[in-house]
Amino acid sequence: MAQTAATKPAAPQAASPGTGRAGRITTYAAFWPYYLGEHRQPRTRALHFFGTGLGVIVLLGAIVMQAWWFLLAALVCGYLFAWIGHFFVERNKPATFTYPLWSFYSDFRMLGFWLAGRLEAELKRFQIG
Repeated sequence: MAQTAATKPAAPQAASPGTGRAGRITTYAAFWPYYLGEHRQPRTRALHFFGTGLGVIVLLGAIVMQAWWFLLAALVCGYLFAWIGHFFVERNKPATFTYPLWSFYSDFRMLGFWLAGRLEAELKRFQIG
């Protein structure tokens, strides 16, 4: 029996560069602009920077005091403030849930761009603003 256009399965869509089937991001080069786009609001970025900075301070405290349970506190500090920004400011799902390692790295990368005074240029480069 011949298939008509109405019953014929759709051909797989060509994925855009850096994405696989179902739109999953498969390269960090494609993830970085996505990550920046999930942090459009300055308040979200400020909460990320505060949480990341506090997490680093608590981590250093854990090392100095050899209080290893502080390692958990460092993670909580870092993620708590970031997730507040996502849930209550951006109203989106944190990238950590889908891309945990790339997201963790990107938190520090975004902070580095901000500390270097280059974040605004990076946002403009990807037309995020």
